[in-house]
Amino acid sequence: MKKLITALSFLMMSAMVFAAEGPDELVKRTSEDVLAVVKTDKDIQAGNQDKIFKLAEEKILPNFNFEKVSRMVLGKNWTQASPDQKVAFQNEFKTLLLRTYATALSKYKNQVIEYKPLRMADGATNATVKTSILQSGGQPIAVDYALEKNAEWKVYDIVIEGVSLVTNYRSQFAQEIRQNGLDSLIKKLAEKNSASSAKAN
Repeated sequence: MKKLITALSFLMMSAMVFAAEGPDELVKRTSEDVLAVVKTDKDIQAGNQDKIFKLAEEKILPNFNFEKVSRMVLGKNWTQASPDQKVAFQNEFKTLLLRTYATALSKYKNQVIEYKPLRMADGATNATVKTSILQSGGQPIAVDYALEKNAEWKVYDIVIEGVSLVTNYRSQFAQEIRQNGLDSLIKKLAEKNSASSAKAN
C-alpha cells in the first residue's frame, strides 16, 4: 500500500488533449507540466492542501474517463444503481481519488519518470503507456496507464506494479455493497472525504 501511495502522484497525469498527439506524448507532456508546478510552488512544497487539491483537480481530473471508471469499479452494481446513486457515487469517489492524489503529490521528492516506447497499432483506440518512477535509494515503480480514445484520449485505469486501480477499488467496494448496500458505501465515502477535508483545514 505504501508503494501505491508513493506512486499515486503520477496516476492521473495523462493527456491535456491535443488531437495530433499520441497517448504517450500526452502522458509525458502533462506529467512534466504537473511536476513543474510541484517543483516550483513553495506553498505546495510546504504542504498547502488547498493548492495541492486544486492542482490535482485542474490537471488530473479532466483527463480521466471518470464515468467509465465508475462503471468498471462498480461492475454489475452500476447497472442496478439508480440515477441518484450513480451521481452520488461518482461525486464521492471522485473526491476520494483527488484527495488521495493530492496527498501523494505533497510527498513528491524529485523522483524521475522514465517513459517506455509505445507499442500501438495504427488506428488503435486503446493504448497502454508504460512508465517507471525512479527514486533515489529505492526500487523503480512500474506505472502503466490504460487509455481509450473516443473524441479524445483519456485514462480509464492505471496499473502500479501489477495492481490495477480499478480492480483494487472494485474488490473493496464490492465487499461493502454485498454486506450493507450501495447507499452504505456512498455514505462511508462521504464520511471519509469529510474527515480528510476537516483534517486538511
